[in-house]
Amino acid sequence: MEKVAADLPVNRSAPLRTAAFRRFWAANLVSATGSAMAPLALAYSVIGEGGGAGDLGLVLTTNTVPTVLLLLVGGVLADRLSRSRMLFLGNLVAAAAQGALAVIVATGQASTGSIAACGFVSGAAVACTVPAAQGAVGQIVPAEHMQQAGALLRLPGNAVKVLGPAVGGVVVAAGGPAWALAWDALTFAVAAVLLLGLRLDAPVTVTGALRDLREGWRGFWSRTWLWTYTAAGAVLVAAWLAGFQLLGPVVAAQHYAGARDWGLVQAAFAAGLLAGTVVCLRWRPYRLLLVSVVTGMPLAMPLLTLGWQLPLPWVMLATFLAGVGLDMAIVTWATAFQQHVPQRELGRMSAFNSVGERLAIPLGYVLTALAVGVWDNRGVLVACAGLVVAAVVLNLCVPDVYRVNRRAGDG
Repeated sequence: MEKVAADLPVNRSAPLRTAAFRRFWAANLVSATGSAMAPLALAYSVIGEGGGAGDLGLVLTTNTVPTVLLLLVGGVLADRLSRSRMLFLGNLVAAAAQGALAVIVATGQASTGSIAACGFVSGAAVACTVPAAQGAVGQIVPAEHMQQAGALLRLPGNAVKVLGPAVGGVVVAAGGPAWALAWDALTFAVAAVLLLGLRLDAPVTVTGALRDLREGWRGFWSRTWLWTYTAAGAVLVAAWLAGFQLLGPVVAAQHYAGARDWGLVQAAFAAGLLAGTVVCLRWRPYRLLLVSVVTGMPLAMPLLTLGWQLPLPWVMLATFLAGVGLDMAIVTWATAFQQHVPQRELGRMSAFNSVGERLAIPLGYVLTALAVGVWDNRGVLVACAGLVVAAVVLNLCVPDVYRVNRRAGDG
């Protein structure tokens, strides 16, 4: 059966023939151009007001916390309301928050508190858009084109990541962070208008919201493949972000040429993500969940090369391969998820999955901060790599990993 799936012709542009998908894809492309600049602009907004690492950490935390707290609410709403309307409102709120931030930064009225408040609103908007987006794709695209749709949706974001931060740096250096933040706000507003035009029907519901949430939890727990993948993903995400995002720049400053070399490593990672998207446009594996689990393993490679302080070309190669694997894991997981979860439950299941992985982010940072007080950076990086490998291996021990495969009719 796997051979048949591989031998069938792949129509990589099929989803783009659907007007609704083209609109959804365009909204993602527009939004990605702003999101690529936003982190840099946000950091320099805090720094420009005299803030340090602690202030930036507070701002990032206030952006993450509401997302985690409200994701389950967003998941329930995504299975009860029109997903296109939820996406419209979420992007509109994000546009308002980023627009307000751009104004207070431009007028010199920004403070750590006001920047954090705007971040809180943006985080709440994300909690509405993430579950709704998962369900919307299933309403727009037929099952046989789900993987191509997932890869095409990843393509603009990954392409922008290659040049976006560099362009953002030029914009911030030339005109200040307010201009980059204003552009981010504008892209959210344009995306909101595009998404409103989808006009997706709301799921038919007759039960209460709390009952929906309880039933959602039972559905999540009854699918062993879903909660085990989420648990393993939480460990993997925590280890990757703690090792690469937190310790990576520190190691680059201590043992490489600092920001210059770290920029090259980040570029290699972005190029790998883009290459992974291209692979997913051409290759449709039958064992979707197995591929998604295995392709998480390369994330251990950059952590090991940084920990062992290998020459920069080896670090870049390892990071490139990690990017390829990560994007393949994301696309094949999304395909398996959308094919094996009923449309009426997609919002809630997506919310439970996202909460697990997002909770891992602050936890990983905190544990790393504690660990570096006991071990050196090399020891922590190797430990993080070990956690990545352990998460993948343990997930491979789950029998359902080999049963959640491509549905019949999806080439």
